[in-house]
Amino acid sequence: MRFVLPLAVILSLAALGGFAADDHHPTPPPPADPASGPTAAADGDAAARHARRTACIKEAKAKKLVGPQKAAFIKECVAAS
Repeated sequence: MRFVLPLAVILSLAALGGFAADDHHPTPPPPADPASGPTAAADGDAAARHARRTACIKEAKAKKLVGPQKAAFIKECVAAS
């Protein structure tokens, strides 16, 4: 009998604690649409810049430019687009 009362109290408190924990359900934020927003535009810009720079580097190689001439050509080529 002396174990029944403390056991009942412990189980009652555990049950109440469980109910209290269930009351706090944080709602997750809605998923962001990957096609919209600044990250999508930034990714597209970065990809376009990379493609343009790669084309300019290939052009500089075809013209057989080296050193400062090559760097200046690539800088001007990228800036022109």
